[in-house]
Amino acid sequence: MTSLVGTGVLLRFNLRRDRLMIPAWVAVNTLMVLSMPNTLKGMYGTEAERADLLRQVATNSSFRALIGPVFDDSLGALTAWRVGVYAGALAAVTGLLVVVRHTRDEEESGRQELLSSGVVGRRASLTAALLAAGVASGVPALLVTAGLADQGVMGALAFGLGLAAVGMLFATMAAIIAQLTESARLARGLTAGVLGVAFVLRASGDAASTDGSSVLTWLSPLGWLSQLRPFAGERWWVLLLFAAAIAGQGALAYVLAGRRDVGMSFVPTRPGPSVGRLGTAGALAWRLQRGSVLGWSVGFFLAGVVYGGLTDGVADLVGDNEKAREIFERMGGHSGITDAFLASMTGMLGLVAALYVVASVLRLHGEETSMRAEPVLANAVGRLRWASGHLVIAFGGSALIMLLAGLGFAVGYGKEVGPVVGACLVQVAAVWVVGGLAVLLYGLAPRVAPLAWGVAGAVLLIGWVGPALDVPRTVLDLSPFGHLPKLPGGDMEWGPVLVLLALAAVLVAGGLAALRRRDLTT
Repeated sequence: MTSLVGTGVLLRFNLRRDRLMIPAWVAVNTLMVLSMPNTLKGMYGTEAERADLLRQVATNSSFRALIGPVFDDSLGALTAWRVGVYAGALAAVTGLLVVVRHTRDEEESGRQELLSSGVVGRRASLTAALLAAGVASGVPALLVTAGLADQGVMGALAFGLGLAAVGMLFATMAAIIAQLTESARLARGLTAGVLGVAFVLRASGDAASTDGSSVLTWLSPLGWLSQLRPFAGERWWVLLLFAAAIAGQGALAYVLAGRRDVGMSFVPTRPGPSVGRLGTAGALAWRLQRGSVLGWSVGFFLAGVVYGGLTDGVADLVGDNEKAREIFERMGGHSGITDAFLASMTGMLGLVAALYVVASVLRLHGEETSMRAEPVLANAVGRLRWASGHLVIAFGGSALIMLLAGLGFAVGYGKEVGPVVGACLVQVAAVWVVGGLAVLLYGLAPRVAPLAWGVAGAVLLIGWVGPALDVPRTVLDLSPFGHLPKLPGGDMEWGPVLVLLALAAVLVAGGLAALRRRDLTT
């Protein structure tokens, strides 16, 4: 077992480095799940209301594609239906980020070579990364199980184990892809792409059948989570599918880890383009981030099409349910259920766009800590010019994906093209504030830059869970999204939008000023 020597030390080191990121993702996922039973109880408090909901979902393929089929009318089963797919997706994202961060990221930065020169086994780094992902997957599973136990102990246990299994399945998948690719960015992108394919397969399968029996559903790990059927006659054997996939992928990752040198990959990196195509800092930034921009653009456009297609049916789904109507109005305004739904969905996409802008801004952090920025800055390229290339991609890209989301809404809904596109573009002001905070944190010091993920997680949590829990307005106002006008349907208020844009500009300027004065990572 000499190949595992040093695993414990590396695990403690990994958890210390992730002491902010993991708790932030765990808090968002756990609170999203645990807030749902009381929300659903208020919305569908009687058996008749819950039975009507089941009939609506059974006859609406669009909602099944978006959320999944529902198998029982208990509060526990409705909770697993309402948040299961998205909680599973968040668990998957957490698992893949943790593994890539502590494997391929470490090799790119050169730290793994330094660690390997000590008393560290060949497979210790991979083991520690998977164990850290296990902690990130296991903690929310325990919290969800304990928090939903009053809805049914066995159902809560099944739901918690399912979330942990999804997280570990994508963690082991990321471990394989990290061995195959030489770039952490590519490893994250490919694993996230597999997650996207899993979501599409599940959505297609669930839209085609009312009970999730489609072959497409069973081809997706997110489909396995719904087919586990927590609180609705649990299918414990589905966990064997997860166990087999995790064990197989983990074994393959260990085999690959033992057959390659540190810093190398099984799939060789293609030679870059000629110098002429990368002659400027902006061209280099675009070359590095174009894949991310393309992926987010396609995803936001398709999300807009899906949400737009659901708009006509939302009034029928809500019906006379005053509690559901109140939640939509808290999220989207009091201008009617259709406009409130559109406003709430555009707001949700704005919250997700905040994750894009943080990831894009922190590409500067990755370039610096991996020491790829140093040879660029050794030439006739100043720090501000180098940073500006990436910031144009970050802030311009966030505006682009929101524009495409608006166009997707217009395609799916087929009405109110101008107001819907405008509602999406208004979100950009709040997205840029989050991006400005990321620039400021990075400019101050690389070691505090990851705090930007905590900011994005807090904003996502406030915007996602806050309206459902009817939290005080002072809490909602902590998020820049809480100050935006509720469009479409509401009045356009330029004052808050201009203030947010000015605040974003000040934050970016402060971050660039700090970057110009501090030492680079060595």
